[in-house]
Amino acid sequence: MRSCSFPLPIVGEGGATALKKKVCLINIQHFHPTPHPFMTEMRNLIQPALILLSVLMSTTGTDEVIYAQVNDMVTLEPPKTYSPTEHYLYWSFGGLELAWRNPIGGSGLNLEMMKWKDILIWSGNSLIITKIPQGQFGTFTCTLGRDKIEKNLSMNQTSPLLPGDRVSLTCDAEKPHSLKSPQIHWLNPQGVRIFGYQQTVTATGLHNGEWTCVVTNDNKEKRAKIKVTVVDLSPAPTSPLYTSKSQPLTIPCSIPSGISWEQVKAKGVQGVHWDYFPNTGLSHISGDPQRLFSLSLNDTLRWQPDRSRGLTPVSSLIKGNLSLFINKAKEEDRGDYVCTMKFRNGVTLKRTVQVNVLQIISSPETDLISGQQLNLTCSLGRLLSSDLQLKLIPPEQSALQLLTSDREPALLNIPEVGTGDSGKWRCELWQRSARLTYAVIALKIEPKLSVWMLIIICSVTVIVLLLLVLVFILCHRRQVQLNHPYSYVLDHTGWH
Repeated sequence: MRSCSFPLPIVGEGGATALKKKVCLINIQHFHPTPHPFMTEMRNLIQPALILLSVLMSTTGTDEVIYAQVNDMVTLEPPKTYSPTEHYLYWSFGGLELAWRNPIGGSGLNLEMMKWKDILIWSGNSLIITKIPQGQFGTFTCTLGRDKIEKNLSMNQTSPLLPGDRVSLTCDAEKPHSLKSPQIHWLNPQGVRIFGYQQTVTATGLHNGEWTCVVTNDNKEKRAKIKVTVVDLSPAPTSPLYTSKSQPLTIPCSIPSGISWEQVKAKGVQGVHWDYFPNTGLSHISGDPQRLFSLSLNDTLRWQPDRSRGLTPVSSLIKGNLSLFINKAKEEDRGDYVCTMKFRNGVTLKRTVQVNVLQIISSPETDLISGQQLNLTCSLGRLLSSDLQLKLIPPEQSALQLLTSDREPALLNIPEVGTGDSGKWRCELWQRSARLTYAVIALKIEPKLSVWMLIIICSVTVIVLLLLVLVFILCHRRQVQLNHPYSYVLDHTGWH
């Protein structure tokens, strides 16, 4: 029979006391193959007594004694203080770790040692030795620990940040006892995975938001978040904006949600303004800007107009919306609109929005007579990229066909217009299968007058004039008679 001893608990690393339970597994030796009947009876009496002894000891202390024979199945129970959601559990024998469990549901067995291979299994929180091998009786130690994976997040700069600031995010995760090191990666505010426990970036508006540190161990994840605030302007549209006299337009510029004006002012903002760079040709933007609005940064935020050009700021300034609004754009509104925010440390934030205005022009005019020549021009005022297309659409009753052009401008010449061409003509700008904007012009075309119609019109006019003259004469005579009722004429015959 192999003896067992139970030393006192051991103080672990860092001064923390690890709770340990020791199970002494004692082999019940086989009696001689041909025992005396008296010895057989004695063994039958002794065995129940030994089993009773193991039960009594397990209920009176942390340590336990189990009696078994070679090839018996043995169940090793953890201490009663074990909590599966709080503790790490380790079973070891002879200084070698046999099995472990962690509070996030992971477990493992040491199957590298051949003598324990295929005989260790987990059943709930209990470790089962299906067939205890010869020579493996002794002290099995169960150790409980609370050394969870500790995640420490840190940032080497104080938020909020300005674009261009260098910032390092660090996620430290301590490796639990006897477990392999956990895998660590970051998720940026856009949800993109970035590997490594430390990330050093040059701050931009894309880095504004919640960063998530993800620690993976045994296919289980633990997450921790840290907030990074970057004072910036929201990204400008990646493509130009298109509008016309037929459509309103908002020119966007804003502070991202979650950033207050107090934070902006705390970073030393000096000025916010809008500038306009007019388009002076098909592909040229003038270098001379026009100041449109300047923002007063006093206690009450308000825009001060310099040269508004028919634009108005939107009403949600207090929420960080710096956008401008155009109700009906004109040809001279084409160009670049620049939203600028300046800070005391020299940092300048700019967002440029290119605005293109589509227009349709009728020459000589919109009121015509059937048979006149007409030229229609559909123009964007700049060269078209390969994915843009202009369409000139006639009224439904017109006999003319749709005109499509991938060149600027789209021109339609009509030698003689008819009354069927009267109505609304549409100039549309398309990008592949999407219509970007449209402009509308209404033509009024009167029918052509024939010779007989002219004769009839002239005759009627003459008759009307004669009638007017006759009426005038009659009215005049009547007036004379009323003014001289007793008139006499004296001739050679006397009074009449």
